[in-house]
Amino acid sequence: MNDIRETIAKIICDIVPVDEIERNHRKDALEWIASGAEIFRVAKPDIPPKHLISYFAVVDVKRSSLLLVDHIKAELWLPAGGHVEPGEHPGTTVERESMEELGLESNFIFDVPCLITQMTTVGKTAGHTDVSLWYVIKGNANDPIEYEKREFNGVRWFSFDEILDSDIAPFDPHMHRFVSKLKTLL
Repeated sequence: MNDIRETIAKIICDIVPVDEIERNHRKDALEWIASGAEIFRVAKPDIPPKHLISYFAVVDVKRSSLLLVDHIKAELWLPAGGHVEPGEHPGTTVERESMEELGLESNFIFDVPCLITQMTTVGKTAGHTDVSLWYVIKGNANDPIEYEKREFNGVRWFSFDEILDSDIAPFDPHMHRFVSKLKTLL
């Protein structure tokens, strides 16, 4: 298990922070991992009260758009994703969850996550802390999406500018920062 902790710490170290918020989130996550605390969720919804998540943003690069899910429990529009299982590589979480939640194969645009965030959860399972690694996979806005209806009210493609220029939907609080950073990386 120590090997996977070291692997996850290396993944987090390799994320280049875009701002002070991300620098602080990265620093705190590395200290958390080094502390020996449990980093994987072992019981739903919040044991331990701080645990690791892998988001995967499905991006249509040609259309500069992003597929978001209307998450039932979070009550937010956010990238799909899930809890990293004990001993699991966060990239493997993306591969598993993208197939389970959206029926999509994971075709990674970047080999590593492009953002790390920490957030106290809101909605129906409010109160614990998700440490989220934001991966990016390729998508096509013209392809049909079969989504997991027990987890999501729906899915929708949003243009980058639509996300950045308005508050048309209740987004994950880090969504604007993510899209701003993503635009510089693509």
